[in-house]
Amino acid sequence: MLPNTGRLAGCTVFITGASRGIGKAIALKAAKDGANIVIAAKTAQPHPKLLGTIYTAAEEIEAVGGKALPCIVDVRDEQQISAAVEKAIKKFGAYTIAKYGMSMYVLGMAEEFKGEIAVNALWPKTGHPLQPDFFLDEYPEAVSKKVESTGAVPEFKEEKLQLQPKPRSGAVEETFRIVKDSLSDDVVKATQAIYLFELSGEDGGTWFLDLKSKGGNVGYGEPSDQADVVMSMTTDDFVKMFSGKLKPTMAFMSGKLKIKGNMALAIKLEKLMNQMNARL
Repeated sequence: MLPNTGRLAGCTVFITGASRGIGKAIALKAAKDGANIVIAAKTAQPHPKLLGTIYTAAEEIEAVGGKALPCIVDVRDEQQISAAVEKAIKKFGAYTIAKYGMSMYVLGMAEEFKGEIAVNALWPKTGHPLQPDFFLDEYPEAVSKKVESTGAVPEFKEEKLQLQPKPRSGAVEETFRIVKDSLSDDVVKATQAIYLFELSGEDGGTWFLDLKSKGGNVGYGEPSDQADVVMSMTTDDFVKMFSGKLKPTMAFMSGKLKIKGNMALAIKLEKLMNQMNARL
């Protein structure tokens, strides 16, 4: 186990299934590093066979120096997810830097869930050497070499900068055209944020939505100022999300949408999407 670096101090981590097991272990590790922990799990009352509730987990987290917010959450219930997000923002001011889904543990079943739900499955033989620790801040080079020795490529390893391909006409470009036509000074005034979209798949690439500049703007590539929110997803899911066929909250909780930055500003974008659904 690597030493805590304090890099999570003041950050808020939303963890599903954190009342016990791996989820609680991650919560305690992050709490020792100074993070605020949102415990999102179903167990509010003691189970006759399984130890731990969201409230006992909160006590353990606060005992090691962290701050905890226990929330009753069934990840299949969108209203409970949304309520937990709102509570987290109200209590801690901003949410979220990380989210670990711990509601399901599978071995060799990822293919069965493909396209339905995001599941990370580790075969026991590869689990240990590939994941010596879940905070790799202190000795990244040593950890990188260890991971590469197994034949895997570490996610945190820097890659050479690649030029973005030129955008092609298609559903993504049409979506951004409609978004641009929907912009106004009132929308900019109400939002005050810059969004960066990292899209994979056909017609993918990096796009931005600037809701800080006068009148607003959209475009292909990087914005002139730093983005407040970075969203990563496939082009198909992006189009579905902006057309109302995929709800952002469910996309995020299922792993189809990954968000970095200010979650409160990310939620503001959802309101703008609702206004444009009829046109997309």
